[in-house]
Amino acid sequence: MAGEIGFSFMDGANEVQANLKGANLALVAGATNRQVFSLMAKPEIKSASDLKGKKIGITRIGSSTHTSALYALGQAGLRPSDYQILPLVEVPNIFTALAAGQIDAGVVSPPTNSRARKAGFRELLDLAKDGPEYVSVAVGTSRSYIGANEDTVRRVVRSYAEGVYVFKTNKAAALKMIQSHLKVKEADIQEDTYNQFRQYLEYPPYVSRKGMDAILAELGDKDPAAKAAKPDDFIDIRFVAELEKEGFFRKFAAK
Repeated sequence: MAGEIGFSFMDGANEVQANLKGANLALVAGATNRQVFSLMAKPEIKSASDLKGKKIGITRIGSSTHTSALYALGQAGLRPSDYQILPLVEVPNIFTALAAGQIDAGVVSPPTNSRARKAGFRELLDLAKDGPEYVSVAVGTSRSYIGANEDTVRRVVRSYAEGVYVFKTNKAAALKMIQSHLKVKEADIQEDTYNQFRQYLEYPPYVSRKGMDAILAELGDKDPAAKAAKPDDFIDIRFVAELEKEGFFRKFAAK
């Protein structure tokens, strides 16, 4: 919003809340329209409802891990006052805290969920499989930036789409990236991480209107402005649509 950066990955719920307060942001490409997170817990905890009075690790307040934790625990009938949320900055820190017994459960993404399963922790909920269609991560910017830099936005969306294409179609390159950038050395965890993201990275990278509807319905319970809003108030999918019109995504369909 300060104009210091052009783009950011954004949590859909966070972006909606910001816009309802006047931020005027837009999501231009969808990364994951599912919550690609697992609620992992100590082995002795059998269900999410057992987390009443327990400590739950997330990255930051307002992040996708926080949104996913609220959903998972809410589905179990727990209210935010029933448990303690601990922001731990990074996903690997959540696993470290879980292994050290400093928290009872945490919301983690690949490859950390793979490591947690391998270490014997219990997966209480796989939100990607069992959660709703929901705009969890998307590429966003401000509408003023779009207006002043439309060609840059167009090229960023194309570049992002090309990156996802390479990830999905060139497994060797994807595994190398997972090893070098995510610092995953174990072959089995590399494989599991690749399979999870290959399944859930959106391609073509549209932001799901159904996923935005889910966010607006959730926020609408407390905010009348959200109830009156529409998905198109928060997204600008014309750049992805342009790529589709020119046949950019057909080469992937042929794979």
